[in-house]
Amino acid sequence: MRRPSSLRKPTITKARLRRSKLSDSQTTTLQAHHHHDPSLLVQFDTAYQQKDASQFGMWVFLITEIMFFGGLFGAYLIYRNLYNPAFVAASTSIAIKWGAINTAVLICSSLTMAMGVHSAALGARKLLVFWLGATLVLGSVFLGIKGIEYYDKYTEHHIPGANFDFNYDRAEKGEKLVPADVATQTSIFFALYFAMTGMHALHMIIGAGILVFLIWRAYHGAYPPHHYTMVENFGLYWHFVDIIWIFLFPLLYLVSRSPVH
Repeated sequence: MRRPSSLRKPTITKARLRRSKLSDSQTTTLQAHHHHDPSLLVQFDTAYQQKDASQFGMWVFLITEIMFFGGLFGAYLIYRNLYNPAFVAASTSIAIKWGAINTAVLICSSLTMAMGVHSAALGARKLLVFWLGATLVLGSVFLGIKGIEYYDKYTEHHIPGANFDFNYDRAEKGEKLVPADVATQTSIFFALYFAMTGMHALHMIIGAGILVFLIWRAYHGAYPPHHYTMVENFGLYWHFVDIIWIFLFPLLYLVSRSPVH
């Protein structure tokens, strides 16, 4: 005797069971996505994982920068050894006061950048904006002074090219002229001088642009205490640029003025 349809036991097919499991899985995924920290990129599960990956990427980038500037430093040392008299004459023609002032400015900017990172870690938004702004001002001062130096070299005909004449400024000031062969070789020094300081200045300009972006985002509260990795990574970049200058200053400005060179 057949049972009435209302009394039959419901049958669960395998297909229906699979659909049920899939639905549960999708629900779990949607819930996890819903609770995902909005400050995290989709490929990361935790803030620590994202921070570690970000800092690793920054250190890899800085290593490539070290290799780049290392090549410039190596070229400078080789040519200085080959043409020492010309490098001494050319180096002593650079105004040491501007280099010294710029060194002090960059050291101060490293301090303000460190204070900015510290403020970000504390969640002090106004202090973060202030210290990043101070870093931007100091970086701009550095670039302004470097512009003055470049203009001086232009008026003295010390820019390598068709108008290069190392003795031009010396003749104008009534100073002793250097031998013609040495004067010609000084163009090698100035080519390296503009290449090294120019690339450093380019990194400063890029850094200033990033600072403007960071200041704008910090003003709008984009860097809470648990999510300021971008500020911290930029701090590494800024300190690296400062360290490069710490090496450039003695090589280009001081070594030739020492009693032994």
